[in-house]
Amino acid sequence: MDALHQFLVAPFTEFAFMQRGLLGTVLLSFSACPIGVFLMLRRMSLTGDAMAHAILPGAAAGFLLYGLQIVPMTIGGLLAGAIVALGAGAVSRLTIQKEDASMAAFYLISLALGVTMVSLRGSSVDLMHVLFGTVLALNNAALTLIGIVAAVTLAALAVFWRALVAECLDPLFLRSVSRLGTPVHFIFLGLVVLNLVAGFQALGTLLSVGLMVLPAAAARFWTQRVETMAVLAIAFGLVSSISGLLLSYHAALPSGPAIILSTGMLYFVSVLFGTRGVLATRRPRHAHRIA
Repeated sequence: MDALHQFLVAPFTEFAFMQRGLLGTVLLSFSACPIGVFLMLRRMSLTGDAMAHAILPGAAAGFLLYGLQIVPMTIGGLLAGAIVALGAGAVSRLTIQKEDASMAAFYLISLALGVTMVSLRGSSVDLMHVLFGTVLALNNAALTLIGIVAAVTLAALAVFWRALVAECLDPLFLRSVSRLGTPVHFIFLGLVVLNLVAGFQALGTLLSVGLMVLPAAAARFWTQRVETMAVLAIAFGLVSSISGLLLSYHAALPSGPAIILSTGMLYFVSVLFGTRGVLATRRPRHAHRIA
């Protein structure tokens, strides 16, 4: 029992950096995982990944001007994400190019530009910090930002839940019966960018979308109800955060990748054993009676 306590509980009770990492990832789980459910239902998971890369130039600009300061990097990330989202949307509407292709073009340019900007001033350590985050180095300012984003996200979900579900499942119907269709779409995109910027503080630009999408994708294999899917996604995010931090601590692994790998393991377990997973769909639906 004592060994189990030392393995599971002691790292979080004895070390402040583990407590901060746990608090940050718990807040992100409650905030980003439900957003990931809507991204998946809209078939926009790769768009979320593209937007995660899109915030990099803005964060890099904040880093170049002020160093590793949370406020300038956050403001820069928000502005860059908004510019890329609007730019990709404008290209897809004004030209023959589809939105997925224009988004891919913008995110590739953004990623290359951001890495170049960080490399101009920072070291390889700074570049790794921006790309992969530092969960175990979250300070009060970062935790405050993540907490504010979580509160705003949960409040927006509570107010617009029904409209968000309707806009995912039948956007044309929502626009025919309500004027909320277009505003809800932009509110949702704003929440995506906010959560990516919050996740960037802990997991970096390359991995922040992982905690948003993977738990939601895993939850899809267990239920069809959106509400249950969101609750399951949050639960998977919490389990992944705790197990990833413990794996990082005991195996001396980078904390961000360890959390995403833990989420990936839950995803593959769900693919195989979920009620809508591979093994469930291969079972015969009716037992054959032996005469």
